Amino acid sequence: MVFKKLLGALGVGGLSVDTVLSNPSTYPGAPLTGQVNLVGGTQDADIEHITLGLVTRMEVEGGGGDYSAVADFLRIPVTGPMRLATGQQLSLPFRFDMPWETPITTVYGQQLRGMVMGVRTEVAIARAIDKGDLDPVHVHPLPIQQRILDAFSQLGFQFKSADLEHGQIYGVHQTLPFYQEIEYYPPAQYAHAGINEVELTFVTSPHAVEVVLEFDKRGGLFTQGHDTYGRYTVSHADADTTDWRQVVDGWVRQAVDKRKSMPGFGGGFGHQQPGYGHGHHGHYRRHGGMGGAAMGIAGGLAAGYLAGEAIEEVGESFEDFGE
Repeated sequence: MVFKKLLGALGVGGLSVDTVLSNPSTYPGAPLTGQVNLVGGTQDADIEHITLGLVTRMEVEGGGGDYSAVADFLRIPVTGPMRLATGQQLSLPFRFDMPWETPITTVYGQQLRGMVMGVRTEVAIARAIDKGDLDPVHVHPLPIQQRILDAFSQLGFQFKSADLEHGQIYGVHQTLPFYQEIEYYPPAQYAHAGINEVELTFVTSPHAVEVVLEFDKRGGLFTQGHDTYGRYTVSHADADTTDWRQVVDGWVRQAVDKRKSMPGFGGGFGHQQPGYGHGHHGHYRRHGGMGGAAMGIAGGLAAGYLAGEAIEEVGESFEDFGE
């Protein structure tokens, strides 16, 4: 979008900036390309820099309770100091790779409820910085991620919500300051184990994906609810050569078996499947979901906010946090 508010605020007489993405749909590790279009105003303008930022919303655990914050998690310089003459039109191309750990925002062609992401253009003139409007970015799953999501849907898990949690998962190498949780309601066949919900996290690298599962247990009348954790390493190369429905079912049943044999948290999961790492982690805190009935498209995974509504909501968060 063009943000001509630059002009009045920075006194540059009508300068406008418009960032256009070649294709707003992308994947973790894939490039995002576009151009920043500039139109000079009624006087010359000395631009100090133009920078793009990948922006999303994350949940932060604080002493006074949880709150939402804006995460500007990747900054890409477009240009350094330059002069834009009166009425001059200029197009500055850009290309950058999405971080491998970029969270998924779009599944089965629909915005994932609770997720939003965009590119924000920052222009600095005369030591004043204007952070412009947000251009939505739609991050689709990689093949290995899609197969695992498909498996959860095929097994009858129903999508609940998704969010980003600020922090690091113990024992997992992360490069971003947050991790994504995709929350599901379990199907009836796992209900006997007392599983209340399952939270799925992908921590992706160029060669593999760490799949972290948290099984939230209901507490009985005299027992406190507890969580069971599992971590598995899967290769991108296995996306199309593995029965992921069987593998995911095995992961869940390991948690069920553990529930039966060891009420209460402790230790790792059962026996290790060949080719798949496993273990448990801490610092993967419980939190309330964003609620709503499990409903939507393709097994209930993707219903939710329209993209425009979600971007507008993040825009309001920027104002709330002084952005």
